Amino acid sequence: MELMFDTANLDDIRYCTGIFPFTGITSNPSILKKEGRLELVNHFKEVRNVIGNHRSLHVQVTTDKSERMVEEAYRLVEKLGKDLYIKIPVNEEGLKAINQLKNEGFYITATAIYTMAQGDYAIMAGADYIAPYYNRMENINIDPERVINHYAKVIQTGNYQTKILAASFKNIGQVMRAFESGAHSATVDPGLLRTSLKMPSIETAVTDFKKDWEAIYGEKTFLDI
Repeated sequence: MELMFDTANLDDIRYCTGIFPFTGITSNPSILKKEGRLELVNHFKEVRNVIGNHRSLHVQVTTDKSERMVEEAYRLVEKLGKDLYIKIPVNEEGLKAINQLKNEGFYITATAIYTMAQGDYAIMAGADYIAPYYNRMENINIDPERVINHYAKVIQTGNYQTKILAASFKNIGQVMRAFESGAHSATVDPGLLRTSLKMPSIETAVTDFKKDWEAIYGEKTFLDI
């Protein structure tokens, strides 16, 4: 089970790094838009500095032709390191680029996945991760749990090395159901992760523990023993 942060916001990454056991950072052009105009190479280098070399960094291509996607992949790896995961949407041009880049030794995260067929093609092409869009699938009446479970069976029976990186969540229940359905990983907005720890019942339990302790021992703690 892997958890990743779906963000390019350095403040969120720094804050949540000390809280959540995460394994990487994912981004896409829409996520980058939220941060305004950036000096992108320096920004991603700073992201790498924050998360360390033991976590993965996933950056998406911005062009729509396979030849240009391949060129972008080479440029990104040149600037950000060979351990970078290149995110590529699974359409005809993207799948063509995935096939070529996997043959040339790149790490690939296949993204913008809605259907069983898309994921299967990416798995067969050797993608390291496939990223099905959970909430977006639900919005167009595609059952994401069934699709993710299908991928998990394909990977297991075919002995593929691809991991399912579920994405596009609007609540933490969707994240948990993605894992239950067979996802190896989930990439989640840090704000949603923080919300999952702020349920009133959690705060009530913590407050009650504090009151019960102080009723007997006052302000002393185990540090005073």
